[in-house]
Amino acid sequence: MHVDGHTDFRHPGNSDDCASVAGEDLAAAVGLHWPDVSDIDGAGPYFDPARTAHMGCRDDDAELAEVRAVVGTVLPTSEWRARGTAAVVDALQTTADAAGYWLQVDVDVLDPTVMPAVDSPDPGGSTAEELIELLRGLAPRAVGASVTVYDPDLDPDGTHAHLLADVLTAGLGDLGCALQ
Repeated sequence: MHVDGHTDFRHPGNSDDCASVAGEDLAAAVGLHWPDVSDIDGAGPYFDPARTAHMGCRDDDAELAEVRAVVGTVLPTSEWRARGTAAVVDALQTTADAAGYWLQVDVDVLDPTVMPAVDSPDPGGSTAEELIELLRGLAPRAVGASVTVYDPDLDPDGTHAHLLADVLTAGLGDLGCALQ
């Protein structure tokens, strides 16, 4: 499960500007990057593209069409809102492995009015409440989670760190409980 405000699908096949895995991680995870990144020790692809889901990007994401052609389920924030979180969780879990999945959350999935302490803030993201509801639905079947892109240099008084801690505590509290 790749929850991110961007598809992070830049790779050598669609860009000459590859240099930051932060904008390339989904492509690398499904095997579409340099072998030194996407096939370390012959272990790639790390995730089966057909069993991988992405959600939370904006409708104008440059790689959205390519991601839709490669990855099992792709739901930009606009579709998430249109379908409702419960239906989205069902759709995402249909794509994922029944034995569990990894949950990658990039904080820039949140709208910059909610979370400006990220390096690539783009309007049209989720609210804190929407992200909590999504994570609550996904966390029970997740074998683990990673959270990225919060930038403390952009949050000098720590206000957004506290919000993020609240979102993660509320959303990930049942992490892995359905797998026990």
